[in-house]
Amino acid sequence: MAESRRADVLLRPARPEDLAPALALLETAGLPLGGVQEWFDRFVVAEHGGAIIGVAGLEVYGTDGLLRSVAVSDDWRGRGLGGALTEEILSRSAREGISAIYLLTETAEGFFPRYGFRRIGREEASEEVRASAEFRDLCPASAAVMFRPLGA
Repeated sequence: MAESRRADVLLRPARPEDLAPALALLETAGLPLGGVQEWFDRFVVAEHGGAIIGVAGLEVYGTDGLLRSVAVSDDWRGRGLGGALTEEILSRSAREGISAIYLLTETAEGFFPRYGFRRIGREEASEEVRASAEFRDLCPASAAVMFRPLGA
């Protein structure tokens, strides 16, 4: 993924040195930290003035992706960063040949439909995604499951 700028914010692939600030941002947002380190090479960050102000991640299971850990610093909410990070993960996924993206959310079900996601039943998620730690253990059964096909 190439780096891209939106105003004075840089969207770029996460680097190892971004892990600690990304975890702090996720913790502040109340999102699960489990699995972040293992999948961090598939995360995207938003950077401003050397600080990590947003993050989004992708886990890959066969031809399916699991969008996770979309979070923006409180000071930067409402400026389109969550959407920019989501779109970056979707673009990256499409380029990699991923055919469908799933996500779990307790608080942002109203946010994701504008990016083509729709709510589905937990049982409708692919077997590979249902076997993920995020699906099995990290997000409660009450979390909404959302789906978006990619590609043609």
